[in-house]
Amino acid sequence: MARRRRVIFHIDVNSAFLSWTAVQLMQSGHQDIRLVPSVVSGDPSDRRSIITAASIPAKKIGIKTAEPVTMALRKCPDLVVVKGDWDWYRRCSEEFIEICRKYSPVLQQFSIDECFIDMSLRNWGEDPVDVATRLKDEVKATLGFTVNVGIGSNKLLAKMASEFEKPDKVHTLWEEEVQEKMWPLDVRELLWVGKKTEEKLKMYGIRTIGDLASRSVGSLTRLVGKKFASQLHENANGRDDSPVETEVPEAKSISAERTFSNDIGTEKDVDRALFNVACIVAHRMRRADFYTSCVSVFIKYRDFSVVQRQHQVAQPTNITAIILNEARALIRDIWDGESPIRQIGLGVSKLSHESAVQMSLFEDPKMDFYREWDRKYDEEKSQNEDARTLAYERMKQQ
Repeated sequence: MARRRRVIFHIDVNSAFLSWTAVQLMQSGHQDIRLVPSVVSGDPSDRRSIITAASIPAKKIGIKTAEPVTMALRKCPDLVVVKGDWDWYRRCSEEFIEICRKYSPVLQQFSIDECFIDMSLRNWGEDPVDVATRLKDEVKATLGFTVNVGIGSNKLLAKMASEFEKPDKVHTLWEEEVQEKMWPLDVRELLWVGKKTEEKLKMYGIRTIGDLASRSVGSLTRLVGKKFASQLHENANGRDDSPVETEVPEAKSISAERTFSNDIGTEKDVDRALFNVACIVAHRMRRADFYTSCVSVFIKYRDFSVVQRQHQVAQPTNITAIILNEARALIRDIWDGESPIRQIGLGVSKLSHESAVQMSLFEDPKMDFYREWDRKYDEEKSQNEDARTLAYERMKQQ
């Protein structure tokens, strides 16, 4: 008997925060803000507030998320600015997930506004596109907002497909369609390729996903390290064996943040704060014998709006300098260099007890210095730590 093809859906709410806000306002008789230049921010009365979501008409005139409202208003004086409502967003998310769960109980929520469902055992005798269209239309008719549904033979392809033309669309990306539909895309479009990796790849002539797929793992290893090179090569060729996880594994993450009595807004102050939290997080990791494969940062502005980013590191690490440099790159992506910051945080996830560090002839010559600096920091920190704090943190990790 022939092996049945896997059928995975990735369902993604179109412009989630703005769409959910639009639905809430329309229930009170207001216009549909999705049809006009509009944005969601933390505090519309404060023009220094940061944009967390923008409508398609707003994006068409150059308005972007994470930029100050005052900058957006210069581009569009008639811009509609509304305040986000997190309690409402959670409610919309829960109702969205419940509809998706009707189509398959094998569901993995990927974020507040997207999920995967495995349709492999629920899709016999029916065209997956028809099922996905029915799901999409049910969300729209029941909840009032639209979604994109990507269909593929694995999670990677399904997610890539959902990013094709928006909004309110269904797209397929089967293994046999990878060469035609995925390879011509810019390499930045591939999942897990961030700005830093994009720049490195393009420096070596790798501009499309197809370019990446045609390179050997060995040649990529010299650019991004062995583990990440293997992942990039597999993904560029459309391969992904990860299951749709119906139960989220126990979270393993470590984070620290700093809240300022007076907002900070200079690069020097931000970098000093980032250094402090990086030292704390890396120390806690080493004490628990953890290595991280993912670094994330967040900043909270004076209007309490939050922007965050994360990036997968090339090799698992617990070295402060490496974690700090990853965090610095992420901060450059999300902060304009001048907007006042009330709180800054750094976190690490995808933790393991194995470093899997590959020795390299091109290893940073300062690595020994970094390790010795960490050793001295840990020794001094451990001598001064309160025993009750240590006991509490051990209890949290159990």
